[in-house]
Amino acid sequence: MEEIQSQSDNYRSSSSSASSPASRVPSSNFFYLRKPGSLRQPISFEDSPEWDDTTDIDVRVEEGGDSINAATTPASPSLSKLNSGSLPSPHLPEGAVIPRKIAGASVAWKDLTVTIKGKRKYSDKVIKSSTGYALPGTLTVIMGPAKSGKSTLLRAIAGRLHPSARMYGEVFVNGAKSHMPYGSYGYVDRETTLIGSLTVREFLYYSALLQLPGFFCQKKSVVEDAIHAMSLGEHANKLIGGHCYMKGLPSGERRLVSIARELVMRPRILFLDEPLYHLDSVSALLMMVTLRRLASTGCTLIITIYQSSTEVFGLFDRICLLSNGNTLFFGETLACLQHFSNAGFPCPIMQSPSDHFLRAINTDFDRIIAMCKNWQDDNGDFSSVNMDTAVAIRTLEATYKSSTDAASVETMVLKLTEKEGPALKSKGKASNATRVAVLTWRSLLVVSREWKYYWLHLILYMLLTLCIGTSFSGLGHSLSSVGARVAAIFVFVSFCSLLSIARVPALMKEIKLLSSIPFLFLISITSSLVFYFLVGLEDQFSLLMYFVLNFFVTLLLNEGIMLVVATLWQEVFWSVLTLLCVHVVMMLSAGYFRIRSTLPGPVWMYPMSYIAFHTYSIQGLLENEYLGTSFAVGQVRSISGFQALQGRKISLLKSFKCSNRDTTDTS
Repeated sequence: MEEIQSQSDNYRSSSSSASSPASRVPSSNFFYLRKPGSLRQPISFEDSPEWDDTTDIDVRVEEGGDSINAATTPASPSLSKLNSGSLPSPHLPEGAVIPRKIAGASVAWKDLTVTIKGKRKYSDKVIKSSTGYALPGTLTVIMGPAKSGKSTLLRAIAGRLHPSARMYGEVFVNGAKSHMPYGSYGYVDRETTLIGSLTVREFLYYSALLQLPGFFCQKKSVVEDAIHAMSLGEHANKLIGGHCYMKGLPSGERRLVSIARELVMRPRILFLDEPLYHLDSVSALLMMVTLRRLASTGCTLIITIYQSSTEVFGLFDRICLLSNGNTLFFGETLACLQHFSNAGFPCPIMQSPSDHFLRAINTDFDRIIAMCKNWQDDNGDFSSVNMDTAVAIRTLEATYKSSTDAASVETMVLKLTEKEGPALKSKGKASNATRVAVLTWRSLLVVSREWKYYWLHLILYMLLTLCIGTSFSGLGHSLSSVGARVAAIFVFVSFCSLLSIARVPALMKEIKLLSSIPFLFLISITSSLVFYFLVGLEDQFSLLMYFVLNFFVTLLLNEGIMLVVATLWQEVFWSVLTLLCVHVVMMLSAGYFRIRSTLPGPVWMYPMSYIAFHTYSIQGLLENEYLGTSFAVGQVRSISGFQALQGRKISLLKSFKCSNRDTTDTS
């Protein structure tokens, strides 16, 4: 205790010197919103009030209602004086859209402990006995340094923990220990994937079609409500972008689109993991103002934040401060400042509250202290970084456990859980047939707009076909050209199948089998026509159509194999490596290098030759070319196309052999 007291005294002295009248500089004001829809007067941390008692909270559960109303009665005269005045609500302009009210739900967690084996070297407990709550129409923030357990606590409350994690404790929703059903809550990860070739309105509309049941016209109004709630009206018809020549939305607007995707479900509870991740100060403030307005509609918001500016900090309702999985404080944001002051770590005048909190509880600062131990600045030692964070964490944790703030949280959680409110209900899902149709149409739109999916591959196929066609052009129809024609068909089918592996990165993002059919057919027609006439194959329309359809089926089957491999591996490198091996096996067992009947049966004939689907494609094209043809040998003798290919040691289909055998018998 003496060590803790000495460290606290040292830090208190440094903070007091920073807060002396001689060095006092007016700080920037910010708005602190306590109740939804009520805009409070700006508060300056320069003249922060002192709290002697905690606020008394009265909870009333309305019979038959959808939410729990919480009324706060400030006990401290100074705090009551701060919250007494409010600015008048501005008049809405004509034609303005009134935000849609949402019936939120209360969330409470009690003695929540999460264990993940091997994630921490010193302990497998990522979250340790956390207790807190979130009320409808409020913004609750989980704050802490990196690897403090913020995201784990958020996932535990939302019921989205990894299977390797084990949770102990209780989570209550409207006073009941029940799992949140589909559609009643929304969850936005720190990094989400958006489709850049769709506009904001299209992206949200397809999301609504995939998630919500009902008619299309009803979902359009839901999409417009989500666009208005996230202030995306100016960007609604812009491409999300992020690819090649398309100019994408800024990172802040992209994050708003991710949140709007969850809002199409009209959730009563919204979980956001690091919504300010990689955002500048202006974008972060715009994001938090938008979320603050969303909370004012009645939705329950629980978010995680690493660090925030003073203006952003003033938009929070309640804060849960974590460090190494321990809860150092839970309560209202202004009360957190008083908690640090009571523990001996008051916030300096010119420092942001969140910066001050993280400075006190982030153990990474100990390395900075070690680096700066023998250094000195213009004013002497580094008094602003000489606090031991381990001592600060122990002091803050001990102070919170013995404070009236912790007792108030326990009392509030008890009141929220003593009586069950209305249960959350699922809003239903779209049917499987609807999802398949929507995904197919969306993929068709995406691949038609993004040139690197199939348009670039169409150009590559044309270049490859031109190279092969010009290499085997002018062969003629003599017996000596049989080997060259067989080589041309083999190279054309094999190399075009091999070229399709380049589409694996695009397939990893989204399944595009049905939507790829029109583009594969276009590739088949253009490539087949160029190859067919450059090489000079049989000049018959029926044979040409058979060639096109045969090649189209080959590409389609190859696309299916790529989808299967990409789905199994879920990684580009291993998927490409596996597909290359498969295609090499196909080429070896296709019957060109060696007749299939002479291949070793256990290894190649069964089952390798049967997975080589383009084996039958090549042999089908050879049958199409040489069925019913004959070649003169000398002046009195001729041989059939089957005999010519047999002389070249080429494997043929059984139907081709039978048909040529019948022709020979007839002659």
